[in-house]
Amino acid sequence: MRILWRLIKKALKAEAFSGEGALLAGGRWNLAGTPVVYLSESLSLAALELFVHLPVAARRIEFVSFEVRVPDAVKIDDLDEARLPKVWREEPVPEETQKLGSEWVKSGAALLLRVPSVVVPIERNFVLNPAHPDYKALKISPPKPFSFDPRMWK
Repeated sequence: MRILWRLIKKALKAEAFSGEGALLAGGRWNLAGTPVVYLSESLSLAALELFVHLPVAARRIEFVSFEVRVPDAVKIDDLDEARLPKVWREEPVPEETQKLGSEWVKSGAALLLRVPSVVVPIERNFVLNPAHPDYKALKISPPKPFSFDPRMWK
């Protein structure tokens, strides 16, 4: 069984797996209009992925983490690194990467797509298609409080 992690603001915990945030705003691996949920292979990577987007004022925000257990029988697709555009790590997010993920969601090929982390490229994040039929196979823990080490805000 694979364990993945989701880290979000506590105020949003009820919709943590709806894909609504990515649906509205888009993300690195999805165009706006495509609902997905972003997960990481470790809680520390999930924290880094979130932290790089936070302003200093966010130090007062409460966060929660979710442990997501993925049974071995659930299919996970890998994004072939040969398909990555040269600009895949750039900001603002390039449309080329958004199209790759959105096309994958539309294909319905698997519940999860393993993609490289922009923050730590040798580690992996996962794009979850919440509308995929295998979603019900996931075992999602209740949310647990999470806080960043105060030294990170300096």
